Amino acid sequence: MSERDEFGRVGATDATLAANDALAADLPWEDTRDFEDSARGLIAPLPDGGRVKDADGKLVWDLSRFDFVHDHEEAPDTVNPSLWRQMRLVVQGGLYEVVPGLYQVRTLDLSNITFVEAPEGLIAFDPLISAETAAAALKFYREVRGNDDPIVAVIYSHSHADHFGGIHGIVDEADVEAGKVRIIAPEGFLEAAISENVLAGNAMSRRSSYMYGNLLPADARGQVGAGLGVTTSSGAIGLLPPTEIVSETGERLNIGGLDFEFMMAPDSEAPAEMHWFIEQLKAVTAAENCCHTLHNTYTIRGAKIRDPLSWSKYLEQTIELWGDRAEVLFGMHHWPVWGRERIHEMLAMGRDGYRFINDETLRLANQGLTPAEIAEEIEFTPELGRHWAMRGYYGSLNHNVKATYVNYLGWFDGNPANLHQHPPVEAAKRYVEFMGGADSALEKARGAFELGDYRWVAEVVNHVIFADPENEEAKALQADALEQLGYQSESGPWRNFYLSAASELRHGVRDLPTPQTASPDNVKAMSMELFIDYLGVRLNGARAGDRRLTLALGMPDKDEEWTLMVRHGALTHRTGLAPDADVTVIINRSDFDKVMLQITPLPDLIAAGEAKLEGDPQALVEFIGLLDEFEFWFNIVTP
Repeated sequence: MSERDEFGRVGATDATLAANDALAADLPWEDTRDFEDSARGLIAPLPDGGRVKDADGKLVWDLSRFDFVHDHEEAPDTVNPSLWRQMRLVVQGGLYEVVPGLYQVRTLDLSNITFVEAPEGLIAFDPLISAETAAAALKFYREVRGNDDPIVAVIYSHSHADHFGGIHGIVDEADVEAGKVRIIAPEGFLEAAISENVLAGNAMSRRSSYMYGNLLPADARGQVGAGLGVTTSSGAIGLLPPTEIVSETGERLNIGGLDFEFMMAPDSEAPAEMHWFIEQLKAVTAAENCCHTLHNTYTIRGAKIRDPLSWSKYLEQTIELWGDRAEVLFGMHHWPVWGRERIHEMLAMGRDGYRFINDETLRLANQGLTPAEIAEEIEFTPELGRHWAMRGYYGSLNHNVKATYVNYLGWFDGNPANLHQHPPVEAAKRYVEFMGGADSALEKARGAFELGDYRWVAEVVNHVIFADPENEEAKALQADALEQLGYQSESGPWRNFYLSAASELRHGVRDLPTPQTASPDNVKAMSMELFIDYLGVRLNGARAGDRRLTLALGMPDKDEEWTLMVRHGALTHRTGLAPDADVTVIINRSDFDKVMLQITPLPDLIAAGEAKLEGDPQALVEFIGLLDEFEFWFNIVTP
């Protein structure tokens, strides 16, 4: 191996070079249409190298970190050549004209923001992750186009944060409340957006720090991108609830003087998602259901499993509805395609790919194969496999297949030996003992490393680490093995997971600024029922034991009354105020939000007469004491 750099990393081994060369030999390098399409319509490159700062002068987005991707057409030895090609396309940023009247700012965040110049003003689609990047995109668009028309509508295509989080950067909440700005979203949007980012938000955010490479330096041995985009911005994430909901396929709306037709696509790439067609522009979007990558039917940051069968059917329905009218297909990531033949190709290949994942997984499952076995056996047909937009830059065929199995049959593979296994630490101790001890296991693992069997090294040495997390030799060898697996990965998230794990094995878990999953906008947007569900997630059932607590909560400004009951380590609730509650709190929802966001202490509100407490105040103190605070930087690759 080559010498280690300042981060302890080495270059690609001979086995990694051979693996990447073998993959490259089967790819359709002669198909260069993506390079032509990604450059088409460029009006101006991003200003200041694609850097965006917050109000304190801190960088929240810095595309210039990825300038090295422009330097070489050929992939470095430490990057999968197919992923390198994808990232050369993805790092292209600027303001683009898709068709006259429809413009996109690309690569100023993980996703695109789209502006439509309508007769009555601007319409914006999917305002990025952060307010700062969205504001910078709007400013850039206005400066280049010389357009000062007000934004009259914002459309959220679906319920993931990179498609709504920057809303405060482009519209004023007061204008929304005054009816000057319409916010349009698919049915189920708000519940899906909130539940995903709060109920399991802490674990999901921690895993996202691996998935998007946020912990890695940007270079050829580290972060090169995520396949779907470069990475995530780190500014202020917000949410303004929709003012209008689209609930039916075929629904038509006149927005800003343009005619839109919508198609519902729930439980596809997101729980709440929709496609639409703009009649005057002959432009169609399949939201994030048709991108220039195989997407995730399960995202390894953690989320609910997505249904590839429905996904496939939605893409066919898009062809049926608009395939003979659309002249451009634009997306919320990547670059558009033009012409009906190319549009049909993109939609049909996606349709067939997701259907293949669904049906082949079930075919092999019905023959008795387990998820791991199916994932090793299944391959796309030659034409699908050579279609660039179905390569696994973001999702992967391997983990999508496993997810599809779980979607239908659950986590258990049918073998009772796997039904009640020991937890990782206890199993690891036993494995290492069976292997003859840590020294013997590491000696054999080093032999496997020299043979290039990095998957086996990672599996074996993981047991040594979980049996003894202080074993520095084991952590060093594991880091080296995971690093080579990262260098071989075509999937950006797989690469980032492997390399982030290698970094933390070498340098430990770093305490960096943490994302706030229960952000002010999320708390305000939650229904009270959903917020009580979130409190139930935080309730420490073991500590609560068989304590019985009853709390009544009245909210006059919302005309809502709730009773919360702690019973047998669980929190349940019902509407109305229980007359025998241990404590009753009467507080406006707006003030309750301030208490939960730790802006105003409850005793201060009571003292000011803005909240009222009846009954035993100690019961409230006891209830609050049963709620866990989640530690963000939990261990992942060590116990």
